[in-house]
Amino acid sequence: MNKENAVKFFSGALMAGGCIGIAATVYLKVGGVLGAAMFAFGLIVVVAMKLPLFTGQAQHVWSRKGGEYSLLGLMLLLNLGGCFILSALTCTPEIAESSRAIINARLAKGPLMCGLLSIPCGFIMTAAVRGAGMKNNWLPLLFGVPAFIICGFPHCVADSFYYASCGRDFLMANGLTLLAAYLPTVVGNFLGCNLYRLAVGMPAWFTPVTDDAPVKGGRKERADAEETSAVVREK
Repeated sequence: MNKENAVKFFSGALMAGGCIGIAATVYLKVGGVLGAAMFAFGLIVVVAMKLPLFTGQAQHVWSRKGGEYSLLGLMLLLNLGGCFILSALTCTPEIAESSRAIINARLAKGPLMCGLLSIPCGFIMTAAVRGAGMKNNWLPLLFGVPAFIICGFPHCVADSFYYASCGRDFLMANGLTLLAAYLPTVVGNFLGCNLYRLAVGMPAWFTPVTDDAPVKGGRKERADAEETSAVVREK
Protein backbone atom coordinates (compact mmCIF):
# COMPACT_ATOMS: atom_id res chain seq x y z
CA MET A 1 0.00 0.00 0.00
CA ASN A 2 1.56 3.29 -1.08
CA LYS A 3 1.37 6.49 0.94
CA GLU A 4 -1.64 7.91 -0.91
CA ASN A 5 -3.67 4.74 -0.50
CA ALA A 6 -2.62 4.44 3.13
CA VAL A 7 -3.97 7.92 3.83
CA LYS A 8 -7.23 7.05 2.07
CA PHE A 9 -7.48 3.82 4.02
CA PHE A 10 -6.83 5.35 7.44
CA SER A 11 -9.07 8.36 6.91
CA GLY A 12 -11.79 6.30 5.22
CA ALA A 13 -11.88 3.67 7.98
CA LEU A 14 -12.09 6.37 10.66
CA MET A 15 -14.87 8.07 8.70
CA ALA A 16 -16.73 4.78 8.34
CA GLY A 17 -16.65 4.34 12.11
CA GLY A 18 -17.83 7.92 12.50
CA CYS A 19 -20.79 7.22 10.20
CA ILE A 20 -21.80 4.26 12.36
CA GLY A 21 -21.37 6.50 15.40
CA ILE A 22 -23.75 9.05 13.89
CA ALA A 23 -26.25 6.29 13.11
CA ALA A 24 -26.01 4.92 16.65
CA THR A 25 -26.47 8.40 18.12
CA VAL A 26 -29.64 8.89 16.11
CA TYR A 27 -30.92 5.47 17.11
CA LEU A 28 -30.33 6.09 20.82
CA LYS A 29 -31.98 9.52 20.68
CA VAL A 30 -35.03 8.46 18.67
CA GLY A 31 -35.41 4.83 19.70
CA GLY A 32 -37.97 2.30 18.55
CA VAL A 33 -38.62 1.22 14.98
CA LEU A 34 -38.12 4.77 13.67
CA GLY A 35 -34.70 5.01 15.29
CA ALA A 36 -33.74 1.60 13.90
CA ALA A 37 -34.82 2.70 10.42
CA MET A 38 -32.84 5.95 10.69
CA PHE A 39 -29.75 3.93 11.67
CA ALA A 40 -29.63 2.87 8.02
CA PHE A 41 -28.33 6.36 7.14
CA GLY A 42 -24.89 5.45 8.46
CA LEU A 43 -24.63 2.32 6.32
CA ILE A 44 -25.98 4.15 3.26
CA VAL A 45 -23.16 6.70 3.55
CA VAL A 46 -20.56 3.95 4.04
CA VAL A 47 -21.69 2.04 0.94
CA ALA A 48 -22.32 5.11 -1.22
CA MET A 49 -18.88 6.57 -0.43
CA LYS A 50 -17.18 3.12 -0.52
CA LEU A 51 -15.71 3.61 2.95
CA PRO A 52 -13.80 0.65 4.46
CA LEU A 53 -16.04 -0.81 7.17
CA PHE A 54 -15.19 -4.13 8.82
CA THR A 55 -18.60 -5.72 8.23
CA GLY A 56 -18.62 -4.49 4.63
CA GLN A 57 -15.16 -5.83 3.75
CA ALA A 58 -14.96 -9.04 5.83
CA GLN A 59 -16.55 -10.97 2.95
CA HIS A 60 -13.51 -10.30 0.76
CA VAL A 61 -10.73 -11.99 2.77
CA TRP A 62 -12.14 -15.49 3.42
CA SER A 63 -9.31 -18.07 3.09
CA ARG A 64 -6.84 -15.39 2.07
CA LYS A 65 -3.31 -14.77 3.29
CA GLY A 66 -2.49 -13.41 6.72
CA GLY A 67 -1.59 -9.96 5.41
CA GLU A 68 -5.18 -9.27 4.37
CA TYR A 69 -6.51 -10.48 7.71
CA SER A 70 -4.08 -8.05 9.37
CA LEU A 71 -5.40 -5.25 7.20
CA LEU A 72 -8.96 -6.21 8.10
CA GLY A 73 -8.02 -6.12 11.79
CA LEU A 74 -6.50 -2.68 11.37
CA MET A 75 -9.67 -1.57 9.60
CA LEU A 76 -11.71 -2.69 12.60
CA LEU A 77 -9.49 -0.77 15.02
CA LEU A 78 -9.85 2.38 12.92
CA ASN A 79 -13.64 1.88 12.73
CA LEU A 80 -13.67 1.65 16.53
CA GLY A 81 -11.59 4.81 16.72
CA GLY A 82 -14.18 6.66 14.62
CA CYS A 83 -16.95 5.45 16.92
CA PHE A 84 -15.04 6.52 20.03
CA ILE A 85 -14.48 9.99 18.56
CA LEU A 86 -18.20 10.37 17.80
CA SER A 87 -19.06 9.13 21.28
CA ALA A 88 -16.79 11.75 22.83
CA LEU A 89 -18.56 14.44 20.79
CA THR A 90 -22.18 13.37 21.18
CA CYS A 91 -22.51 11.41 24.43
CA THR A 92 -25.06 12.73 26.91
CA PRO A 93 -26.35 11.20 30.17
CA GLU A 94 -29.38 9.91 28.25
CA ILE A 95 -27.21 8.28 25.59
CA ALA A 96 -24.96 6.78 28.27
CA GLU A 97 -27.97 5.27 30.04
CA SER A 98 -29.36 3.80 26.82
CA SER A 99 -25.93 2.43 25.90
CA ARG A 100 -25.55 0.71 29.26
CA ALA A 101 -28.98 -0.89 28.81
CA ILE A 102 -27.90 -2.33 25.43
CA ILE A 103 -24.54 -3.58 26.71
CA ASN A 104 -26.05 -5.06 29.86
CA ALA A 105 -28.45 -6.99 27.63
CA ARG A 106 -25.44 -8.30 25.68
CA LEU A 107 -23.69 -9.33 28.90
CA ALA A 108 -26.82 -11.09 30.15
CA LYS A 109 -26.81 -13.31 27.05
CA GLY A 110 -23.20 -14.38 27.59
CA PRO A 111 -20.27 -14.72 25.16
CA LEU A 112 -21.62 -17.76 23.29
CA MET A 113 -24.98 -16.19 22.49
CA CYS A 114 -23.30 -12.89 21.57
CA GLY A 115 -21.23 -14.78 19.02
CA LEU A 116 -24.13 -16.80 17.63
CA LEU A 117 -26.46 -13.79 17.38
CA SER A 118 -23.73 -11.86 15.56
CA ILE A 119 -23.73 -14.33 12.66
CA PRO A 120 -27.09 -13.24 11.17
CA CYS A 121 -26.01 -9.61 11.55
CA GLY A 122 -22.94 -10.30 9.41
CA PHE A 123 -25.09 -12.11 6.85
CA ILE A 124 -27.45 -9.14 6.63
CA MET A 125 -24.53 -6.75 6.20
CA THR A 126 -23.06 -8.75 3.32
CA ALA A 127 -26.46 -8.94 1.62
CA ALA A 128 -26.88 -5.18 2.04
CA VAL A 129 -23.42 -4.30 0.69
CA ARG A 130 -23.57 -6.68 -2.26
CA GLY A 131 -27.09 -5.64 -3.16
CA ALA A 132 -26.30 -1.93 -3.16
CA GLY A 133 -22.82 -2.26 -4.69
CA MET A 134 -23.48 -4.80 -7.42
CA LYS A 135 -27.14 -4.49 -8.35
CA ASN A 136 -27.94 -0.94 -7.21
CA ASN A 137 -30.57 -2.57 -5.01
CA TRP A 138 -30.74 -0.68 -1.71
CA LEU A 139 -33.69 -2.63 -0.28
CA PRO A 140 -31.54 -5.19 1.62
CA LEU A 141 -29.81 -2.28 3.34
CA LEU A 142 -32.94 -0.24 4.03
CA PHE A 143 -34.78 -3.23 5.52
CA GLY A 144 -31.81 -5.25 6.77
CA VAL A 145 -30.35 -2.63 9.10
CA PRO A 146 -33.57 -2.09 11.07
CA ALA A 147 -34.05 -5.87 11.08
CA PHE A 148 -30.76 -6.68 12.82
CA ILE A 149 -31.28 -3.86 15.33
CA ILE A 150 -34.85 -4.88 16.22
CA CYS A 151 -33.80 -8.54 16.48
CA GLY A 152 -30.92 -7.58 18.80
CA PHE A 153 -28.18 -9.00 16.57
CA PRO A 154 -24.87 -7.43 17.69
CA HIS A 155 -22.84 -5.38 15.22
CA CYS A 156 -19.23 -5.13 16.37
CA VAL A 157 -18.69 -1.54 15.17
CA ALA A 158 -22.00 -0.20 16.45
CA ASP A 159 -21.45 -1.98 19.75
CA SER A 160 -18.13 -0.19 20.14
CA PHE A 161 -20.04 3.11 20.13
CA TYR A 162 -22.29 1.78 22.89
CA TYR A 163 -19.24 0.60 24.84
CA ALA A 164 -17.59 4.00 24.50
CA SER A 165 -20.76 5.76 25.63
CA CYS A 166 -21.21 3.65 28.77
CA GLY A 167 -18.71 5.73 30.70
CA ARG A 168 -15.25 5.03 32.06
CA ASP A 169 -16.46 3.73 35.42
CA PHE A 170 -18.70 1.15 33.73
CA LEU A 171 -15.88 0.04 31.44
CA MET A 172 -13.38 -0.24 34.29
CA ALA A 173 -15.80 -2.24 36.42
CA ASN A 174 -16.72 -4.70 33.65
CA GLY A 175 -13.59 -4.73 31.49
CA LEU A 176 -12.92 -8.47 31.20
CA THR A 177 -16.62 -9.34 30.96
CA LEU A 178 -17.07 -6.81 28.15
CA LEU A 179 -14.07 -8.19 26.28
CA ALA A 180 -15.39 -11.74 26.66
CA ALA A 181 -18.67 -10.64 25.04
CA TYR A 182 -17.11 -8.43 22.36
CA LEU A 183 -14.57 -10.82 20.83
CA PRO A 184 -17.20 -13.45 19.95
CA THR A 185 -19.23 -10.63 18.38
CA VAL A 186 -16.35 -9.85 16.03
CA VAL A 187 -15.90 -13.53 15.15
CA GLY A 188 -19.64 -14.01 14.66
CA ASN A 189 -19.90 -10.99 12.38
CA PHE A 190 -16.97 -12.26 10.32
CA LEU A 191 -18.52 -15.72 9.94
CA GLY A 192 -21.88 -14.21 9.07
CA CYS A 193 -20.34 -12.00 6.42
CA ASN A 194 -18.96 -15.16 4.76
CA LEU A 195 -21.90 -17.46 5.46
CA TYR A 196 -23.12 -17.28 1.87
CA ARG A 197 -19.75 -18.57 0.65
CA LEU A 198 -20.11 -21.67 2.79
CA ALA A 199 -23.79 -22.15 1.93
CA VAL A 200 -23.64 -21.81 -1.85
CA GLY A 201 -19.97 -22.53 -2.51
CA MET A 202 -19.02 -19.05 -3.63
CA PRO A 203 -15.32 -18.62 -4.44
CA ALA A 204 -13.17 -16.97 -1.79
CA TRP A 205 -11.34 -14.64 -4.14
CA PHE A 206 -10.70 -11.09 -3.04
CA THR A 207 -13.29 -9.54 -5.36
CA PRO A 208 -14.44 -6.02 -4.44
CA VAL A 209 -18.09 -5.42 -5.19
CA THR A 210 -17.07 -2.59 -7.54
CA ASP A 211 -15.60 -5.20 -9.91
CA ASP A 212 -19.03 -6.75 -10.39
CA ALA A 213 -21.04 -3.54 -10.62
CA PRO A 214 -22.11 -2.48 -14.11
CA VAL A 215 -20.25 0.64 -15.18
CA LYS A 216 -22.39 3.17 -16.94
CA GLY A 217 -21.46 6.37 -18.67
CA GLY A 218 -18.49 7.41 -20.73
CA ARG A 219 -14.73 7.03 -20.58
CA LYS A 220 -14.30 9.06 -17.38
CA GLU A 221 -16.82 6.95 -15.45
CA ARG A 222 -15.12 3.72 -16.55
CA ALA A 223 -11.73 5.10 -15.52
CA ASP A 224 -13.06 6.09 -12.10
CA ALA A 225 -14.47 2.60 -11.54
CA GLU A 226 -11.20 0.96 -12.59
CA GLU A 227 -9.25 3.25 -10.26
CA THR A 228 -11.54 2.38 -7.34
CA SER A 229 -11.11 -1.34 -7.94
CA ALA A 230 -7.33 -0.95 -8.16
CA VAL A 231 -7.22 0.89 -4.85
CA VAL A 232 -9.20 -1.85 -3.08
CA ARG A 233 -7.05 -4.59 -4.55
CA GLU A 234 -3.85 -2.83 -3.54
CA LYS A 235 -5.08 -2.55 0.02
